[in-house]
Parts: sequence; structure tokens; C-alpha cells
Amino acid sequence: MSPRAVIIGPPGSGKSTVGPLLAAALGVAFRDCDDDIVARTGRSISDIFAEDGEPAFRALEEEAVATALAEHEGVLSLGGGAPLTPGTRARLAEHTVVFLNVGLAAGVQRTGLSSARPLLAGVNPRATFKKLLDERLPVYREVATVEVVTDDRTPAELVADLAARLAPAEAKE
Repeated sequence: MSPRAVIIGPPGSGKSTVGPLLAAALGVAFRDCDDDIVARTGRSISDIFAEDGEPAFRALEEEAVATALAEHEGVLSLGGGAPLTPGTRARLAEHTVVFLNVGLAAGVQRTGLSSARPLLAGVNPRATFKKLLDERLPVYREVATVEVVTDDRTPAELVADLAARLAPAEAKE
């Protein structure tokens, strides 16, 4: 058992929008690891970060990702920082990983620099977002099988492109 696609990308890249639409287009179920963590702990991601710290959250996240990769056959969305964990990166090597890439301006506009995103909270959220992109881009590219830029494309355009790329080889003949 293996997911058809694992969706990764920074905040604002479209994981929560594109993931369910892609799953529908492929005729499979959608699962979000952040939702799994909230369901398991009964706490929001922001609360876990604030009360327990990022290392505790990353440990919960790595466990949730490992479970989902083993159980789920549809489209799986990971939190933006999930690929930073070495164990998760190693697990992703065995899967089709779709990197939704978003530029600084579009990412900042889409996130609205939301307080619900704990890593974007702070004095200069735009600078924080840029630092996050700079740090994560090489990791996202390391694990990605497919990369698409989301800045000037609608969710429907992205899903059509990805569904065509992810169609089984026999369906393309």
C-alpha cells in the first residue's frame, strides 16, 4: 500500500486546496497529516507549538507521517515542515512526492500572515516567510518527484496538470 501522491510545500502553496481536488480527480481519498495530529491529540497545531514547542510537534508529525504513508492509498498532504525531519525525508524517497512551489509574494498574500501558522508569527512575518522559503526549498526539491509552481495558476489548472502527470502509464497510451 502506498499513496498515489504525497503533497508537500510551504504555507500558502495550496496543499489544503489542491490536495482534495487532486484526490477527487484521481478517484481516491484525501488525507491531511495535520488533521491526523489534531484528531490524535485533541489540540490545534498552534497550541502544540505554543505549549510543547516545535521539537515536540515534529516528533508527533514524524509519527503521523509514517503511519499515513503506511496506511493511505490516496492523496496525502503533509505539513510544510514535515520534510525537514530526516526520518520523514527517508520515508518519502519511496513515494511519488508533489512539491507545490510558491513564490514569496504569492505565499505572503495567500497566508495573510495568519496567526494560525505558528512559524509565521513574529515581528516581521514577510522576512520570516522568506527565511522559511530559503531554508526549505532545497529540502523540498530533494524529495520531490514532481514540482509545479502555483503562483499564477488556478487550483483547477494545477489539478489538471498533476492528474495528467500522475496518470498510470497504461492510461497515457
